[in-house]
Amino acid sequence: MATSSATAPGAIPAAGSRQAGILLFFAALVAFATFDAGSKQMLMRYPAPFLNIMRYLAVATLALGLLWRHGWPDLRGAPQKPLLILRGLMLATVGTCFMTALIWMPLSEATAIYFTSPLIMVALSPWLLGERVRPVQWAAVAAGFAGMLLIVRPGADLPALGTLLMAVSAVSYAIFQVLTRKLSGKVAGPVQYAYTAFICLIVTALPAPFFLPDPWPDLTDMALIVGLGACSGLAQILLIAAFQRVSAATLAPLNYFQLLLAVAFSTFWFQRPPDGLALTGIAMIMASGVFLALRRAG
Repeated sequence: MATSSATAPGAIPAAGSRQAGILLFFAALVAFATFDAGSKQMLMRYPAPFLNIMRYLAVATLALGLLWRHGWPDLRGAPQKPLLILRGLMLATVGTCFMTALIWMPLSEATAIYFTSPLIMVALSPWLLGERVRPVQWAAVAAGFAGMLLIVRPGADLPALGTLLMAVSAVSYAIFQVLTRKLSGKVAGPVQYAYTAFICLIVTALPAPFFLPDPWPDLTDMALIVGLGACSGLAQILLIAAFQRVSAATLAPLNYFQLLLAVAFSTFWFQRPPDGLALTGIAMIMASGVFLALRRAG
């Protein structure tokens, strides 16, 4: 599950190598895609709530490191606290729905539906951000949603519950992105990140005791699960480093590399390649998203 610039603590370009920043961003996308594929593999043996809590333990550990590095900023006195809490709840919803949907959904189609979130954000922006959306942008949004319909069309043999959960995940992440835009420049990046990490940890901890694995993972599987959590944490670190070197507008179109990785993992790892119509839908979502990202960057 990608988190893009929205979860990078303070996505503010700084002096540094542009090329290094782009490479770091690609490395983060590889780490996110590997986490998603590895999680789907582990879901064949272990409950989704258990894997989720393990993931956010790693993310919360990273948040503690960031707070320490920035001198332990005051979380209780942070401005815009209701929006910070809502933002964290949205990402917790994303993580819960995404992980649960992967139990049934093919990785490529699930990731493609998730990547409609930038299109949803554009569609919501006139009402939630007061931004004007031009006709050409609406056309791109419509094309992207048409692509999603090709993926979830009748006869596509996708589970209804998994598809619904992925749609909820995409909408929740779009709202998360809108809230990030609202908080930009008002709340320090490490504070935003910590709020999100700790809220996700709390929310995913609530169902975890009722879904403990039976049998408990052996040493090999536990090492793999911990490694997946570390992979997610590493992806966050790489994102932070990338956004310190390169602007978010420059990196946004590159996000769809992760969707290509999801198609590759689904095809070669899980032996579940998308069919021709689904591939067409994925291409339409990618083209629409890249167009909107380039339009915003310009």
